[in-house]
Order: sequence, then C-alpha cells, then structure tokens
Amino acid sequence: MFAVLKISCLVIYALGAAGALGLLPESLSFFGVVALLLLAAHVAEVFLMFKHVRRYQGPLAVSILLTVLFGLLHWKPLADQAARDAKRL
Repeated sequence: MFAVLKISCLVIYALGAAGALGLLPESLSFFGVVALLLLAAHVAEVFLMFKHVRRYQGPLAVSILLTVLFGLLHWKPLADQAARDAKRL
C-alpha cells in the first residue's frame, strides 16, 4: 500500500516539474501548486516528527530526504516500530 502512495508522490512531483518547465498543457498547471504544497507539508514534517525521522537505520541526511519526498509514508513505519519496541520492554 505504501509503495503505491510513494509512487503517487513521485508522479505528482514529476507532473509539477513538467508543468514548471512548460511541458504540460495549461489545464494541468495546477500540479505545480499541488507539488509545492506537498513539499511544504513534508518539510514541516521533518521538523515536527524529527524524533521519528532520526530512527532511520541509514544516514540522517537520507532519512530527511525521504521524509521530504514521502512525509508520513517514511516516518510512520519508523514510529510504529518504536512503539512495538517500547511494548516489548
């Protein structure tokens, strides 16, 4: 399920970039605004959910990049794992 949503995020970003470059018809230009709003929300998530973002096993910069791209789809599994780990203790 998360894979489909992640692909959807990437498609929105691609359509937004294509619209910004003038490669889309005017009727699809709203994708640029949608992509910017999505990015803004995900950047806010980096700060609001940083304790979960830093739980990523790889480099912190990669986790931040993944959060900026995918937001909740990246940090939520990390938060769920932390909750499961806390219950085991």
